[in-house]
Amino acid sequence: MSESDILLYQQENHVVTLTMNRHDTRNAISDDEMIDAIEAACARINADSSVRVAIITGAGSAFSSGGNVKDMRDKVGMFGGNALEIRDGYRNGIQRIPLAINQLEVPIIAAVNGAAIGAGCDLTMMCDMRVASEKALFAESFVKVGLIPGDGGAWFLPRVIGLSRANEMAFTGEPVNAQTALNWGMVSRVVPPEELMTAAMELAARVAANPPSALRMTKKLIKEGEHSRLESLLELSASLQSLAHQTKDHAEAVDAIIEKRKPVFTGE
Repeated sequence: MSESDILLYQQENHVVTLTMNRHDTRNAISDDEMIDAIEAACARINADSSVRVAIITGAGSAFSSGGNVKDMRDKVGMFGGNALEIRDGYRNGIQRIPLAINQLEVPIIAAVNGAAIGAGCDLTMMCDMRVASEKALFAESFVKVGLIPGDGGAWFLPRVIGLSRANEMAFTGEPVNAQTALNWGMVSRVVPPEELMTAAMELAARVAANPPSALRMTKKLIKEGEHSRLESLLELSASLQSLAHQTKDHAEAVDAIIEKRKPVFTGE
């Protein structure tokens, strides 16, 4: 199976949908092929100024089963070798996913169609927004297989749902259903399974309706705000704002408001 079959890349207007397509592993993301495909898709999106927002989802009944348990048992791929080799396997393997997603310049929505287990749960946490099917299930379940979140989950999960609830998920390894995920702020919306992609596309369209350069700069600011001092973030904000003021899209937005019409943004 080629990279293009493992991760389907589809663009409609300004929205790219990435669909993990490994039915045999329930969309496991620990294989080199899937890691390469996700990393390449993020780079492709960043290089394409026509893309304003991305969606990631899973084909079949699962969003992602996370790590391939059979590979763990057989100690192959990133799970094989001595301690140093396994360390390098994580660093050069699955840890490329959080780096690629975190460096994605456009907003990304996780459309969680089913079970998001272990690294699959963490993949949803890496995204900027999450919409879930009523059949969605989230589990930070590494402890259940005697492991720890090796893909950055210990960084992402507490930032989404808070430390106490992240600890509960990580220390028990027990799953959280879609309604609990909504109550905890893990997802912003829960919909019937047949409405999931419609809901994700509607949210994407609302995001994509805005000036693309302003979108990318806004995301940059929010990401920097996760670790910056206030003074540093204010300085970056002033610099990016000075660029935003010079864009044609800013002028178009202001004119459209004054003229009471729908704006047309070109990315200039």
